Amino acid sequence: MTLKRIILPLLTVLVLAVAVRPQETKTLVQQGDDLYVERGDLAKAKEALAKYQEALAAGEDAYDVNWRLARVEYWIGDHTADKTAKKQIFQQGIDHAKKAIERGPDKVEGHFWLGVCYGVYGEAKGVLKSLFLVKPIKEEMRRVLEIEPAYDKGGADRVLGRVFHEVPGFAGGSEKKSLEHLLKAVEYGPRVGLNLLYLADTYISLDQIEKARETLEYILTMEPEPDLIPETEEERVQARQRLEGKQFKKKK
Repeated sequence: MTLKRIILPLLTVLVLAVAVRPQETKTLVQQGDDLYVERGDLAKAKEALAKYQEALAAGEDAYDVNWRLARVEYWIGDHTADKTAKKQIFQQGIDHAKKAIERGPDKVEGHFWLGVCYGVYGEAKGVLKSLFLVKPIKEEMRRVLEIEPAYDKGGADRVLGRVFHEVPGFAGGSEKKSLEHLLKAVEYGPRVGLNLLYLADTYISLDQIEKARETLEYILTMEPEPDLIPETEEERVQARQRLEGKQFKKKK
């Protein structure tokens, strides 16, 4: 057997090995994405988390995997009852979002999910105990607005609107600024239930009860965004609960 006949098959094997590996790891991310679509079942969300962790270990693109990890950890944490576990999961989301930003500082997803995870971590810890997070949340969302203002159907304006609503006035809270951001969020995402729920809450704080009622009732009847069906189902429950509030019974 000649040297040429030995080397050529070896080269073919090496080329195939290099070509196949990215495809295999990409499949893990895609499997995670497919499971994330079914996140309304929390077990599926946890399976998605495991797939993304496998993809990261297998060498898939670290940016794409890390921001997806932050996203699914936000969802799992938001559906975890135990407060200690909830904060731990949100902290993992913060860590993964930071890793995404390290690998893609000019990309939008890492900044958005870092701001979101900061926000929910702060809520879990308590607003007054988390005022130190207000500045970094605003910084991340303003970075999102610079890169891609429509990302996540008005996500940055949604988060900023909620921050201005939740934070006390002495710490920079403002219902006027909240309203401005949430109206902008609704322009980007008119059928995003969370945009509308937050807008309704701000309307209530401004004593614009009829506008709040109309907004909440719209959530119950609107056609949901195809990629937000699990969220919309939950937000409809919350809209019904808000409509049972005493302020609506008084003003009806």
